[in-house]
Amino acid sequence: MAQIDMEFVDADPEGDYEYDQFGQQPQQQYGGGHGQGMPGGGFNFHSAVQQPVQPPPSFAQSQPTYAPQSTLTSPFGDADPFQGDQPYTAPSRPNGEEEPLLEELGINFKHIYAKSRAVLNVLSTVDSHIMDDTDLAGPLVFCLLFGATLLVSGKSEFGFVYGVAVIGTLSLYSVLGLMGEKPLTISRTASVLGYCLLPMVALSSIAILLKLSGIIGTILSALSIAWCTFSAARIFTTVLDMHHQSLLVAYPCGLLYGVFALLTIF
Repeated sequence: MAQIDMEFVDADPEGDYEYDQFGQQPQQQYGGGHGQGMPGGGFNFHSAVQQPVQPPPSFAQSQPTYAPQSTLTSPFGDADPFQGDQPYTAPSRPNGEEEPLLEELGINFKHIYAKSRAVLNVLSTVDSHIMDDTDLAGPLVFCLLFGATLLVSGKSEFGFVYGVAVIGTLSLYSVLGLMGEKPLTISRTASVLGYCLLPMVALSSIAILLKLSGIIGTILSALSIAWCTFSAARIFTTVLDMHHQSLLVAYPCGLLYGVFALLTIF
């Protein structure tokens, strides 16, 4: 380290020293007032060894740099105690897409449309796998529409509608389970009976405009019962492979939809 020899000498009391912005070269200026320097004189810088002072590094150069990371790391290090020695990565769905909310709730409009079309079109061929997806969204909507149309016509029968639907579903599930060889579930039985209720919804809609207590009402009611019964029996016999027992399957279905027709007429 260089030694600086400083000697007090009688300097101009009016002299004033200033430094540039880096403190490299002192400059002497005159014309200042008395007492602006050190009391008693100034410094002699002739014997001092001047060393240049480097400017401080800029703020941008002093900032640390961060390398981007492609995968997330666990707070436990490279190995997650819950996943073995494999590094932790965030779970992701295929193609980065999530399932729609309606599909998560079990509502598929394409399936509802296909099943409703199979019920209304009695001349079409029923697919044996049409009831593999036993959704209950369509049957619940049709039951609600049936009760709503009865309410508009002046009949509050929501309790009877859901009560008859539950009793009829359990009864047909028991009967068809004993008759058929293939397994049958309650949800599939309720799905078939609910979708085949669609012609009865049309009858209750007509009851808003016309009274069904006359001959026209009797004919329309018989036609609706036959339509619902034929559609339900056709789907049950196709799904359960019971083509040789069509009449035995249609009989309990006709009794169930006959009760719904009585609720509509009276």
